[in-house]
Amino acid sequence: MKEQGTTATHTISVIVDNEAGVLARVIGLFSGRGYNIESLTVAAVNKTDTRSRITVVTTGTRMVIEQIKAQLDRLVPVQKVADLTIEGPVVSRDLALVKVTGEGEKRVEALRLADAFRASVVDSTRTSFVFELTGSADKLDAFVDLMRDLGLVEVARTGAVALSRGETGL
Repeated sequence: MKEQGTTATHTISVIVDNEAGVLARVIGLFSGRGYNIESLTVAAVNKTDTRSRITVVTTGTRMVIEQIKAQLDRLVPVQKVADLTIEGPVVSRDLALVKVTGEGEKRVEALRLADAFRASVVDSTRTSFVFELTGSADKLDAFVDLMRDLGLVEVARTGAVALSRGETGL
């Protein structure tokens, strides 16, 4: 949890019925009340289930976060809402694809840094690489910052995906 005065960043996991319009309703709840979404990911829980997991990273005071959770919980297609930030240990990862161009020493340095960050080369030409990197948002930010001087061309990122640690789940 990153403190910013009285505001904090929270990762909220929402299990919903996998049906048309659910994501729009969740986003509408945030935008209609002026809550910010820092990242958002959605995927079916599994192929045979009729539920999806929405992971939302947002910021707010304790009262705002409680309001968000209560309002999400009242939406009809929502099965469960959990604030993973306060409910115990959590595993959270972001994914980035980072395109870098360069030749000579810059190319060698980009590969060296990618190795240090455990990034994988998923595409390569004579003058460019696309690296795949997973980890915390801070780790991805650090990698992207280092690539700027080495020929950063483009970045595509997911939002956070997160699960609570241990035997229990949502």
